[in-house]
Amino acid sequence: MTKSDAPIAAVLDASALLAFLHEEQGADRVEAILWRGVLIGTVNWAEVLSDLVEAGESVATAGPRVAARVAAFGPMTIVPFDESHALEAARLHVRTRSLGLSLADRACLSLGRLHRLPVLTTDRAWRSLHISVKIEVIR
Repeated sequence: MTKSDAPIAAVLDASALLAFLHEEQGADRVEAILWRGVLIGTVNWAEVLSDLVEAGESVATAGPRVAARVAAFGPMTIVPFDESHALEAARLHVRTRSLGLSLADRACLSLGRLHRLPVLTTDRAWRSLHISVKIEVIR
């Protein structure tokens, strides 16, 4: 997507970006933060694209379409899932096991922790997490 020198406001969970794309409840909260710049990890980006492909869109069109839609509001940087993210996601496993968080969920939360940014999600269960990440449930 884009790399910006501007300060980044938040990390998006796949569910938050999908809510924005599908104009679901909470989309306005994502839209309001996009102009300030957001991060999304490659694992969550894959989730978004997979959801769109499952709905019938091709991978070749889904990525560019989403990129253009987001860029109309502000910058989004796709961050690779690297070793530091893997280690952080593993650390979160024990603390999040009771909620059954997926690797993608923990990858998102690890990105927020490592960048010290709030994470936007639609997953209400995340409210009960007691980790050093500010979680904003958008609906």
